[in-house]
Amino acid sequence: MQHFQILSALLLYPEPVLLENLPEIEAELAKTPLLHAPLRPLLDTLAANDLITLQERYVSTFDRTPSHSLHLFEHIHGESRDRGQAMVDLMEEYKRHGLEMAGEDLPDYVPLFLEFLSQLEDKEEAERLLSDAIHVLAYIGRKLAANGSPYSGIFDVLQQLSPVVAEELSEPPIRDMDEALETFGPGVDGVEPLLKTQAGGAHPINFYPKGTTGNASAAR
Repeated sequence: MQHFQILSALLLYPEPVLLENLPEIEAELAKTPLLHAPLRPLLDTLAANDLITLQERYVSTFDRTPSHSLHLFEHIHGESRDRGQAMVDLMEEYKRHGLEMAGEDLPDYVPLFLEFLSQLEDKEEAERLLSDAIHVLAYIGRKLAANGSPYSGIFDVLQQLSPVVAEELSEPPIRDMDEALETFGPGVDGVEPLLKTQAGGAHPINFYPKGTTGNASAAR
């Protein structure tokens, strides 16, 4: 599970602590050359540039380019209310495994999802959840690779770790998160409608566009 934790750290907004720990990250990855190789361009980029430059590139890559968004459900549900139920179901999955969310990150934030996988004691369960999400993760990776981003290597590694071969998403993303929040806005109680539960009990986590299916079963 150590690999998921490393990938999560590499995918976060660059901070001094990441650069300080690059030698340890390199040493751990050196134990698995097949996973180390795809990350070489990113590791070299992190080592060769100052912090401000890395932070500016990160913002440009992930915050200003919707197709690179690190929010999984944005690439599937766009601003639709299906995204809200998917968020709720994923939060319930986290709670079921003892993970209580802290901070302001939404549950479908990729670094948070990878950190969650790293904490699971059951390897098969981690692989099952990764398999459910790999189609979306691979989509993000392809977009990053097409734009020459070294961050694409992280998603190449995730595809190697997944027991399921990623399929292409059958439906492109609709709109980004800002547009979604502008569309729905907060409810009268101050809670975003996107995060409200729906009646009817537990639902499968929908990692696929509505009306499509994938090889992996949805997480329950």
